[in-house]
Amino acid sequence: MPQKKAVIIGAGIAGIATAVRLAVKGYQVEVFEANNYAGGKIAEFEQDGFRFDAGPSLFTMPQYVDELFELAGKKPSQYFSYQKLDTLCQYFYEDGSRLTAYADEEKFINEVEKLTGDADAIRKHLENSSRIYQISRPIFLEQSLHRLKTYFTFDAVRALFRLPKLDTSRTMHEANNSLFKDEHMVQYADRYATYNGSDPYQVPATLNVIPHLEHHLGAYFPEKGMYNIVSSLVQLAESIGVKFHYNSPVERVILENKKPIGIKIRDCIIEADIVVSNMDVWFTYHKLLSDHSHLFPKKTLNQERSSSALIFYWGIKKKFEELDLHNIFFSTDYKTEFEHIWQKQTIHHDPTVYVNISSKFKPDDAPPGCENWFVMINVPANKGQDWGQLIKETRTNIQEKLSRILKTDIADLIVAESVLDPRSIENQTSSYQGSIYGSSSNSRFAAFLRHANRSVKIKNLYFCGGSVHPGGGIPLCLLSAKIVSEWIRL
Repeated sequence: MPQKKAVIIGAGIAGIATAVRLAVKGYQVEVFEANNYAGGKIAEFEQDGFRFDAGPSLFTMPQYVDELFELAGKKPSQYFSYQKLDTLCQYFYEDGSRLTAYADEEKFINEVEKLTGDADAIRKHLENSSRIYQISRPIFLEQSLHRLKTYFTFDAVRALFRLPKLDTSRTMHEANNSLFKDEHMVQYADRYATYNGSDPYQVPATLNVIPHLEHHLGAYFPEKGMYNIVSSLVQLAESIGVKFHYNSPVERVILENKKPIGIKIRDCIIEADIVVSNMDVWFTYHKLLSDHSHLFPKKTLNQERSSSALIFYWGIKKKFEELDLHNIFFSTDYKTEFEHIWQKQTIHHDPTVYVNISSKFKPDDAPPGCENWFVMINVPANKGQDWGQLIKETRTNIQEKLSRILKTDIADLIVAESVLDPRSIENQTSSYQGSIYGSSSNSRFAAFLRHANRSVKIKNLYFCGGSVHPGGGIPLCLLSAKIVSEWIRL
């Protein structure tokens, strides 16, 4: 019997993980990537002696990476190594307050006690986060929500009886505001909505599950940088027979009787038994299946998109001892900041700023005496705003904010700069409107409304990545690959 062939469109993290899983199952697997590198949003570049991880900077749940090596009969540590962080994040407030989020839960609670005098509230918050995770993990994260048998397992039935504990009837902000008496901690807890590009004033309080991933499961740093996640998985995939084709943008998925028989690249047809798209689901339909609009899931494709990001990559000619790998500089008015993103579709003059400095753990990412700053704010998806003007104004606002809090003129220290905005995110990663996480989660039903990991109307067409179930971010993208592989049988 001839070996069946799987074609994967896009070499993002989910596409690579799907390739590994299908190769282990016995498929002949080929991956076609439009860029000249693998990784999608997980990219890297060098400039003037500085190395920058261009995309995701937070690494949690490394077991999902290790699992891929183990499935292929390999020892993970021979390909990929990482270390657990002792400090999760440094938080800075405009009133001069600072909060160190230690990985050790009791140390963190003690820090909160020093800042607010209310250790009980943060303890309850972390316990609630853990509880939501235990309920939601088996059914909402690790299984397809679009498969009937998912709802008839022991874990699913148990979870359904505990649904009220998922806190779906309140927004994240309402839940956090009712628990914390101190505004510093409300803002700390609300900011986790941004982990999947959502609004804490709209998203259900179920998203308070996210702190559990850091505080209980841990945050990590890949010893060679975030891009090493990609390079090590590509090496693994190639070692078990997966073929990668770069500079190979797919132009069309070829259908016959509502079933893919291959893909078109330039003037070439690549035959396939199954097709898996790691491209944003919006572009998969509107670009690769444009001749078959009657097969589009129109309601799903018309959902509100997640927020995007504006990132400045700055080479800084100084070291800041008070900064760590992850740093957050909060705005003074969080509600107004999110109103600008979601209602006004623009950028508040005082945004919350995230600064990631990988040279804290990987010194060769910057020249001696320097640091590589990945400076990011949350911004709306691209809907035709004047990004040139917004970038100019925001650069000044961010520099003034960081200079004020750090008591140092940041502008004078910048010796290298690159910029990534929603337009370039869309162009480089085929993410519709530059939205990082596909559709937003600003609805209590959002988890059920995300596109499934396979097409209902097109047999043997599957989807992985951040624009489909279970969502964006490295761990969920890896889980999407696992769900796809469980759908597919030889």
